Amino acid sequence: MHIHPLITDSATLANLCARLSDAPFVCVDTEFMRESTFYPELCLIQIADANEAAAIDPMAPGIDLKPLLDLMVDNEDVLKVVHAGGQDLEIVYNLTGKTPHPLFDTQVAAMALGQGEQIGYSNLVDSWLGIQIDKGARFTDWSRRPLDARQVDYAIGDVTHLAKIFPKMLERLKKTGRGAWLDQEMERLGDPANYANDPDLAWKRVRISSRKPDVLGRLKAIARWRELEAQAKDLPRGRIVKDETIADLAGHAPRKQADLAKVRGLSATWAGNDIGARLMAAIEGAQPLGADELPARDDRKPGLGREGSLVADLLKLLLKIRARDIDVASRLLARNEELELLAAGQREGLAMLDGWRFDQFGRDALDLVEGRLAFAVVDGRLKMTRTEAA
Repeated sequence: MHIHPLITDSATLANLCARLSDAPFVCVDTEFMRESTFYPELCLIQIADANEAAAIDPMAPGIDLKPLLDLMVDNEDVLKVVHAGGQDLEIVYNLTGKTPHPLFDTQVAAMALGQGEQIGYSNLVDSWLGIQIDKGARFTDWSRRPLDARQVDYAIGDVTHLAKIFPKMLERLKKTGRGAWLDQEMERLGDPANYANDPDLAWKRVRISSRKPDVLGRLKAIARWRELEAQAKDLPRGRIVKDETIADLAGHAPRKQADLAKVRGLSATWAGNDIGARLMAAIEGAQPLGADELPARDDRKPGLGREGSLVADLLKLLLKIRARDIDVASRLLARNEELELLAAGQREGLAMLDGWRFDQFGRDALDLVEGRLAFAVVDGRLKMTRTEAA
């Protein structure tokens, strides 16, 4: 594979993207910093197909990333391969309002091949290529310039290894007939809605015990205010106000701006400055949360009850057995919240009752709930057995 020198100019980047636009797939990775910003600061982009690889410096003066971004989001003929690519996709979304498509995430694919729920990149490379990655550059400050050759080589390795792993992984998926299992997961991962920072939904990230409509209404208003402040200032949310302070403000709303000086976690200066005034305006304008927005009781377990909880536990045991038997990560078959909803009587809208998941697990889960399946120990191994009711 040909490794290019670090690309720092628009013409070289455009030529690279023109060649890659004819490739069946490209492997993509990014290096970024986000400790002191709201939006991740893009510091390096690595890309490779089966024949060539390069690192691109997005911080180089005057460089035009449009050919690269067009390749990522508009070229439907080139498959984009990532590993645990959520943050890479977020960066592309922030730059374009779109996500790469079509998409293949090797961490998700590894779940279908029995390599665990969230295999790390180093372990993936070791298991498929027998290569131990030098982790020495992992904690590099990628925003500092110049980057030395060791840093660039380390970064490019993330895509050159992936370019060798992907065809092997694809071949194994074809042999096992599990490639189709991943379509829904890849579409879910690539959904742009995952990466949109909607201020009106920011309150759902904050933990709070109250379910009172007025408290949650204030929480929604304050979280929205914080989201807008953080975006405008490009600062992490916690640098504006921490979650626990937001929860306190929602539960015990100050009556006037001067009272902000008494709130733990806020600077006393907020009692008289502009940011404090904007916070008070958000609190005073808050409306009680509507019934359609109220979270379900007991962590989305409608009517589960004691007996339902026992059934859910049996379903979780069944999931472990089935995942073991077919050598697949259990989370790819079903999620715990789905099992609890099934135990509570829900039958509609559950992914495990549709398509390949129904064939591999959902049918047995339904049979267990409805009394047609039971547990048995055979030769010291826990298995499932059909009952007379079947």
